[in-house]
Amino acid sequence: MSNSASRSREVMKKIIKMARSTIGDFKAMNNPNLNIPVRSLSNIIFSEERGMIEMGDKTQERLFFHQGMSKKFMQTFLVASACTELLKVEKTTSIRDLFYMTKHTLSRGENTFDDQSESDVIIEDIEVSMGALREELHLFASNRGTMVGNLTLVDSGDTINARKIGSGGWGIPSIVEDNVIKFKNCDADFILLIEKDAVWRRLNEDKFWKKHNCIMIQSQGQTSRGVRRLIRRMHDELNLPVYVLVDNDPWGLYIYSVIKQGSINLAYESVRMAIPDARFLGLSSFDREKFDLPDVVTISLDKNDEKRAKQMLAYPWFKEAKWQKELKKLLDSRVKLELEALSAKGISFISESYLPEKISSGDYLD
Repeated sequence: MSNSASRSREVMKKIIKMARSTIGDFKAMNNPNLNIPVRSLSNIIFSEERGMIEMGDKTQERLFFHQGMSKKFMQTFLVASACTELLKVEKTTSIRDLFYMTKHTLSRGENTFDDQSESDVIIEDIEVSMGALREELHLFASNRGTMVGNLTLVDSGDTINARKIGSGGWGIPSIVEDNVIKFKNCDADFILLIEKDAVWRRLNEDKFWKKHNCIMIQSQGQTSRGVRRLIRRMHDELNLPVYVLVDNDPWGLYIYSVIKQGSINLAYESVRMAIPDARFLGLSSFDREKFDLPDVVTISLDKNDEKRAKQMLAYPWFKEAKWQKELKKLLDSRVKLELEALSAKGISFISESYLPEKISSGDYLD
């Protein structure tokens, strides 16, 4: 039996166990309840030893005979039932499709789900309760992220040479486990994750990946689960260091934080997604002076930027002196920079000067 099939059976057994426990409560005339782990900052622990965010042991009770909880209780079993059917027939579907599969109108005219945001939350509840990624429930999201570089891989049986995929790159799917994506041949020395599509395209056109022997991935903003999981796999299985290139603002720094320590919402899966060894390459708040960027390319911090940066100063994973210095520099300067600001020094300054200099000199934060 493949690892994938074995994992599917394990997840299905957990769902069936939950259902049988609920049936048992009904038969015993007890109020059926589910204990759902709390997915919020109040239940998050930062493990300094492992260098990642982990989930604590707080749970919230979900009762069937409770006016404020009964609908969510019902929704939980609707989604769990749909996932069980997908596992049985060994097919996958989108989280959007699952919303429509489970949306019905009840006899009193109320819908099981009114909006996809409701079913998405329930999917996360089941993930954390079952200790499984939604991809292991046979659910996927839209593709987000593109890759190019010195790697050959196999995607659902098709061989993809990421060196020869043109200007558009290979679109990274939502499900990237080893039963779908297999690494075949890798010559790269490192992975470069880039927040912005326009910057990735500039580097691809300049063949940065070829000149500097790397794999380049763009995340289109906050990194999707598929991209994070794929990078973690490449880091572990291909022994590749990971560099992160984002805007110089609190949101760019948070993108890096999610790659490195994991996210609050997915703390229960940090062990399979977070990369504690990931390196922050830039843009740094100190790059403005170091690379003599003109004042005209700066953007003033707004109130939301300042609020976010101050929140990050208090996060335990940003408590190290080097990160306190970085965030305080951002706040003191009262300006932020987009990656595209480097083009003020020349259209290919980022590929010909900025990145080579920072990587060769080891000018990064980790």
